[in-house]
Amino acid sequence: MGFSAIDYVVLLAYLAGITIFGVMFRKSQRTVKDYFLGDKNTSWVVISLSIVATETSTLTLIGVPALAYANYARPEQGGNFTYLQVVLGYIVARIIISLLFIPAYFRGNLLTAYELLKNRFGVSAKNFAASLFLIMRALAEGVRVFAASLVLTAVLGASIPGLPHLWLWSIVIVGVLTLIYTFEGGIAAVIWTDLIQLIIYIGGSLLAAYELLHLVPGGWQTIASEASAAGKLQFVSFKFDFSVPFTFWAGLLGGTFLTMASHGTDQLLVQRLLTCRDKRDSQKALILSGFVVLFQFALFLVIGVMLFAYYQHAPLQDPELAAGKCLVSKTVSCDVIFPRFIVQQLPHGVSGLVIAAIFAAAMSNLSGSLNSLSSSTVIDFYKPLLKPNATDEELLKLSRWLTAAWGFVLIGIAILARSWGSVFTTGLTIASLVYGPMLGAFLLGVLTKRANQLGVMCGMAISLTFMLMIKIQFSAAIAWTWYVLLGTSVCFSVGYLVSLMKSTTTTTAAAE
Repeated sequence: MGFSAIDYVVLLAYLAGITIFGVMFRKSQRTVKDYFLGDKNTSWVVISLSIVATETSTLTLIGVPALAYANYARPEQGGNFTYLQVVLGYIVARIIISLLFIPAYFRGNLLTAYELLKNRFGVSAKNFAASLFLIMRALAEGVRVFAASLVLTAVLGASIPGLPHLWLWSIVIVGVLTLIYTFEGGIAAVIWTDLIQLIIYIGGSLLAAYELLHLVPGGWQTIASEASAAGKLQFVSFKFDFSVPFTFWAGLLGGTFLTMASHGTDQLLVQRLLTCRDKRDSQKALILSGFVVLFQFALFLVIGVMLFAYYQHAPLQDPELAAGKCLVSKTVSCDVIFPRFIVQQLPHGVSGLVIAAIFAAAMSNLSGSLNSLSSSTVIDFYKPLLKPNATDEELLKLSRWLTAAWGFVLIGIAILARSWGSVFTTGLTIASLVYGPMLGAFLLGVLTKRANQLGVMCGMAISLTFMLMIKIQFSAAIAWTWYVLLGTSVCFSVGYLVSLMKSTTTTTAAAE
């Protein structure tokens, strides 16, 4: 059908509306604490949905359907519902974080996650972890912004063929509009726009699923039959193979450690937990978000399976995309399959709404990243290292301009990310390499009394080196779902051992 004038009106109305809505929160930002934590009067349900929207990027919205659509050599690699095993770990991790990390965060008046490490180990450990966060979050978010550009490229390419540098214009549009309302409205704008964006992208996804159900001859019965014949209805695999990402063990163990790191140590999501009124609200918000995430991942995987069934009856002209064969040639990504369906097959108006939904996911994640990058830069580095006596007015002004600076950095990274491969696996792999050292440091802080600064610094450094070696030398033998568990184990073991050796050396020296 193509993208029509009505679709453009819907999309532009969304982009303009969400930007104006976010800017309206500027008047509530009087101090740097307001800018980064809000007034702490927001309902825990709203914050819970904001957590979901923040962790649901365009990588998820286009990457997960592509994961279910594609054909893989082994079912544990994808092409079915086995990704839900990882989501099981997401829920388990949230319970652990609620019991282990959230009480520690609320015992102090913290503005960033990494102040916990400062209180326990000292400034150097905090700076190391915060630096890892800044690098990882910038790289991972750049990939997510590029993922959003795939969507706009599909839209504009279908309706304005021959327009040069579509992907570049897409990156700039998403980046600049999100930057405007995050710059102005701070965390309050981020949380409330997250809520609107979640409603839009879930609603848009349900609309797409509804249309697919009616476009496939025979409806759900045909979809289930086609999916079953292709092995796409498999949920569980009990194989123990480190080289494949979606087994029960990788999902339960790997998914648990991945989420303990992302939701327990990453400022992007910890910042949401700190905006709650108290510890109890924070715990409820986090646990509820896990079950909402389970629902939405199931929805996105169903859409991928429905797309597979649909294209059995309406074959694609591109042979490499047909029947999920895009993963065989590696010259075209399955990530384009959902955006292409939206633009080419959905009715006018509906197409614009679903594309707006995908932009909603992109802007939600990007706005949270901008605010968390700015908060860590100001609170963890600028104030303690450069200007301890800075006034609240100075810090608030700087926070806004650092938000802008990080926005342009992320746009630059997104441009570079064009040549990095599949957006879904690239984004998760970048995060997983760094999450292990960070989670190991936090676990040393909350689970042990004998760990010290030297130990945790050595643990993080060796763990990061180890994970880079794994990625470079053994990426084919070890799936990304195991990365955080391995990195955490190395950091915790080395950190505790070095701490014990330092303690023994100190005791011996004192005795002599």
